[in-house]
Amino acid sequence: MSRWLSLYAVAAYSFLHLPLVVLAVFSFNSSRYTRWEGFSLVWYRAAFEDAQLGEAAVNSFLIGVAATALATIAGTLCAYGLWKRQSAWITTTLYLSLVTPEIVIGIALLAFYQWVFRFLSIQLGIHTVILAHVMFSIAYVVTVVGARLRTFDAGLEEAAMDLGATEWQAFRRVTLPQLLPGVASAALLVFITSFDDYVITSLVAGVDSETLPMVIYAMARRGFNPAVNAISTLIVFGLGVLILAGERLRES
Repeated sequence: MSRWLSLYAVAAYSFLHLPLVVLAVFSFNSSRYTRWEGFSLVWYRAAFEDAQLGEAAVNSFLIGVAATALATIAGTLCAYGLWKRQSAWITTTLYLSLVTPEIVIGIALLAFYQWVFRFLSIQLGIHTVILAHVMFSIAYVVTVVGARLRTFDAGLEEAAMDLGATEWQAFRRVTLPQLLPGVASAALLVFITSFDDYVITSLVAGVDSETLPMVIYAMARRGFNPAVNAISTLIVFGLGVLILAGERLRES
């Protein structure tokens, strides 16, 4: 049984990661086609010299950082409030965004923005993308931080307040330090989700706020470009490091 389970695990991981390995290998291929002709960094140079890819990468990074900061703060406070209130109904409704299809969320946000734009002189842009990412990321933060709170001893807060601390001081000096690994893990998860998002972003982004997934998808539709292999490999490697770091923080 142990041998068959090991073989099954190897097969499952191969099915998941073999396409990524092939992608990485051919990102170093000197040929434009899926025929190995020699090791080369030409497509990495092409990716770094592409102005459109550079601008999209900057947009993705700025959107990810802003959305991560806002969603982490809001989600942490929300998780703390739900933990104090112990309301199962409110907690369950918050998770609705996790099971709602992205296309539905994107269309709903686009309709909402169009309604708001009737009263305000603003247009689609980076700001609308950031707000959209904050909206669907808060539930991730609440889930991760809430799991950390379930292991926290509420008696520590009560002891701090018995010793003269206010509720805010007890939260800042006692509770928050215990939550920091979960908060950091949630922040990394939000950044990865924001950086990767395509469906919602493509519906609420303006002409000057294209993100890296949007540009890569457009390049792939126009025809095969090996520079896509290179930039995709960098994304997979970078986000993989963040995922491992987040998992270490979550377990600490």
